[in-house]
Amino acid sequence: MTAHELFHREKLVTGILINHLEYREDLLTTLKADFGPPDYISELLDFSFTRYYDKEMGSTIMRFFVSFEQLVEPDRLADIKLITGKIERSFSDKGNRKINLDPGILSLSRFILASTKDSSHRIPLSSGIYGEITLMYEKNEFRPVEWTYPDYQSEKYRSILKKIRTLYVNQLKQPSDMLF
Repeated sequence: MTAHELFHREKLVTGILINHLEYREDLLTTLKADFGPPDYISELLDFSFTRYYDKEMGSTIMRFFVSFEQLVEPDRLADIKLITGKIERSFSDKGNRKINLDPGILSLSRFILASTKDSSHRIPLSSGIYGEITLMYEKNEFRPVEWTYPDYQSEKYRSILKKIRTLYVNQLKQPSDMLF
């Protein structure tokens, strides 16, 4: 049995911060080339939970989510974060990102985000990438934990992730060899 056979495939979801909407279509094309076709793209949402990104990206930041048809092995999350880092750099201008990609994997019981920042609640994966359980799925809802970012605690984000989870549940019922 290989390491990949030990885990269930999960749903790749990327939260995207963007302030120049003219990059959106090129970004979606790039993501499709790297991760396959999307099966869900959310509406644009105002991002006003923090001013952390304003200096780098400007003050009119929007968030949207993309999930992908191809399921991934959860042990690929670090590799995926490294790929999204390269994509961010390709859309940067003079060292400033114009987009911020937050890849995560959604399972039946949790949503895990990848991060380059160490913290007591993050688990080292590989290549300087950490995994963080951001939301847990219990009693038919995504539930934040004490370190969940305020935006991911919001009802709107959790509702979007619940829609994506429904896609995932339906996908698991179908025989498929679609792996990243």
